[in-house]
Amino acid sequence: MAKRLPARRLDGIDHNPWVEFGKLASEADVVNLGQGFPDFPPPDFAVEAFQHAVSRDFMLNQYTKAFGYPPLTKILASFFGKFLGQVIDPLKNVLVTVGAYGALFTAFQALVDVGDEVIIIEPFFDCYEPMTLMAGGRPVFVSLKPCPTQDGELDSSSNWQLDPTELASKFTSRTKALILNTPNNPLGKVFSRAELELVASLCQQHDVVCITDEVYQWLVYDGYQHISIAAILFGLGTSLPGMWERTLTVGSAGKTFSVTGWKVGWVLGPDSLLKHLRTVHQNSVYHCPTQGQAAVAQCFEQEQMLFGQPSSYFAQLPQAIQHNRDHMIRSLQSVGLRPVIPQGSYFLITDISDFKSKMPDLPGAADEPYDRRFVKWMIKNKGLVAIPVSVFYSVPHRKLFDHYIRFCFMKDESTLQAMDQKLQMWKDELRP
Repeated sequence: MAKRLPARRLDGIDHNPWVEFGKLASEADVVNLGQGFPDFPPPDFAVEAFQHAVSRDFMLNQYTKAFGYPPLTKILASFFGKFLGQVIDPLKNVLVTVGAYGALFTAFQALVDVGDEVIIIEPFFDCYEPMTLMAGGRPVFVSLKPCPTQDGELDSSSNWQLDPTELASKFTSRTKALILNTPNNPLGKVFSRAELELVASLCQQHDVVCITDEVYQWLVYDGYQHISIAAILFGLGTSLPGMWERTLTVGSAGKTFSVTGWKVGWVLGPDSLLKHLRTVHQNSVYHCPTQGQAAVAQCFEQEQMLFGQPSSYFAQLPQAIQHNRDHMIRSLQSVGLRPVIPQGSYFLITDISDFKSKMPDLPGAADEPYDRRFVKWMIKNKGLVAIPVSVFYSVPHRKLFDHYIRFCFMKDESTLQAMDQKLQMWKDELRP
């Protein structure tokens, strides 16, 4: 056709790193530690819940309420109301979406207008920037920066901090929203109460909406605590509202119950914000698959009964995955990689500076960040797949952070053993 086919809102966002590195991973005999999904079975209760949903009630094959299957919106309101300190109305304060991705896209489309600025904290999950651009907004980036560590001491995601003055400088009269991700992907940082209070005070001061992506909230390690920014209160004893009034909290059943393929997500928030998301939702996907929602509702009903007990999945899962994390940290160190210890999430990043200094001229385009070239070299020569951390940064900042790569430790023991075999071969090659 002679006419321009793609809409201009797609300009510059057609490249996707998951497609590129997924293709590389499929072309070789490799251990895939790149993409973030479990390669072990979900808990038995989740599988049984889905089996019940597809076999017991034939009406679950039909449409349900557009904004969420009522038993699911009800249990989400009850369960999360306790954490957020709110009486949550299942009809007004909960929207069920096609995964957390769907929640985020709906939020950007509903609230971000042409010319609006959206503050994005780097490193960021890579969809935040294109979603901002597709809505006509302008991304404004501010980076977490690592604090110095003692010689020989591993870095921790807790050492990566925002500069309060720099963060404050990013707010302008055009700032519409700030997107927060805690625990953070790819870094694994869990934002502290003090850090959240800083963000909250600036959002309050500048009348900015906070979109908070909390899909990894149950995967927190070493005694750290996940805090939802929507639960932060202001002006006790005054008429100032808290953060609930300006926050959208995004969650994911896939990350919560290790069922990423179910694609059931949700967003919680005040009706004053959610009513606009409902408008987008009803004019796009309209409705999410009923059976998946019914299964998630049953999973939450069980967890609500067990919550706080040792038998709770939310207690057992982080203990098991922390073991995986520690296993991977030890193994990666054996070949000279320097992991940054994550406080939460599926992921850790590791410093490859030593390799960058020893073998700086890896094949690749002249302007290609070093971490991309390193990952391609590692896939081809060492049989291990990771993701370059520069894909989680804006273009101007990529070269500043191209000495890190991301690994996923949300994997089966057999996958970690296969990783160990690859690393042992690598270690043997390093011996003089």
